[in-house]
Amino acid sequence: MGCGPSIPKKYTVGGKGRKRRSIIQEVAVFVPTVRIPVASDIVHPLRGVVSKDLVDRLSTLRAHVVELAEEIYYADVSAVSELQHALEEYLPVVLGLTMKESCLESSVQFRWKTLDDDQECCLASAWYEVLSVVHMMAMLALFEANLTLIPKNGQVGGERKVSEDAKKDVVDSLLRASGCLDYSVHRILVQIPAQVKKSFPSYLQEGMLEAISIQALAQCVEIQLGLASECEKATLSVKRRLACEQVSYFSQAHYCLSGCNTSDSYGKKLLLFLKWKCMEAKAVAYYYHGLVLDKGGEPANHISAVCCLSAADDLLSEGKRACLSFCLANPVTRVPPPWGVMKNMHKKIPDVAYKKFQVYGHLFEKDKNRVCAVSETGRVRVAKH
Repeated sequence: MGCGPSIPKKYTVGGKGRKRRSIIQEVAVFVPTVRIPVASDIVHPLRGVVSKDLVDRLSTLRAHVVELAEEIYYADVSAVSELQHALEEYLPVVLGLTMKESCLESSVQFRWKTLDDDQECCLASAWYEVLSVVHMMAMLALFEANLTLIPKNGQVGGERKVSEDAKKDVVDSLLRASGCLDYSVHRILVQIPAQVKKSFPSYLQEGMLEAISIQALAQCVEIQLGLASECEKATLSVKRRLACEQVSYFSQAHYCLSGCNTSDSYGKKLLLFLKWKCMEAKAVAYYYHGLVLDKGGEPANHISAVCCLSAADDLLSEGKRACLSFCLANPVTRVPPPWGVMKNMHKKIPDVAYKKFQVYGHLFEKDKNRVCAVSETGRVRVAKH
């Protein structure tokens, strides 16, 4: 699905082509892609091999998932929850095909396609079906989090006003997505033969799944940091720790992609998203670190604080450029208004950096003169030798 609900122009529902409105969507939580199941022949390959009741149940549950998934682009949070529930019902049934004693792991051709460009991947592997189901559950959790954070009135450039309870729901969705992807990497992928994995699309690569899992954790911390920034009881050290943790997560996610094929639009968009969010997180981390240093009583503390605040201001500018690059990359998305901790940081960081330099600028001159004097003394000594 590219980025949350950003979908292309035409989509087939119920066998009829239907044009969509051309909408440039806004992104709060990045959803790399959503894949949906395509109707597959389950009855014929399993007829006479397993009980009719089991075949009917498997076929009915999957058909229900297919039906619900076809309309996911137009869905709200409640519809996403309904689809999640349908997947949870279907998953334990299809897991039965993976049992070694059943010898049914490669008996059915399972078909899936990406929602935005209809690229299809069909494999005779029950483990592929299990992986696809769990992957879809993760993407829907990210999609649900994005829907919760985007303003319901849909006004372009409108300020995001999200309640604290809604933010907690978003954190729950992000943790659920991260857990599904972590399970996919460590419990499902290890069951799939290497020759089958070679046929996987790029967004099912191990590194890609790990990156999105860690990205979800980073966005959890992003929301926690936003809540902490609004809390008077949260200390500067706590805010700095959360900001540094966010930087660490986004950096880890970026590293996971180093061995992946990111040449397609999904990979490129994800790389740009991680770069943008990492820049923002670094800016906030330097800002809070500068405020912590400024509490020291020595001139060196104030000099270091001003350096950190200046670095935060530079990173903030780089983050704005990275955000624009992300939004312009295909599929194009709307430049989002600052939200969470960044809602105030876009004004605070440059203002505080400027004021602190005004107050402590003279210390830089003294320090520069001292460094020049030390350097000159060193040159004189060298000349004497």
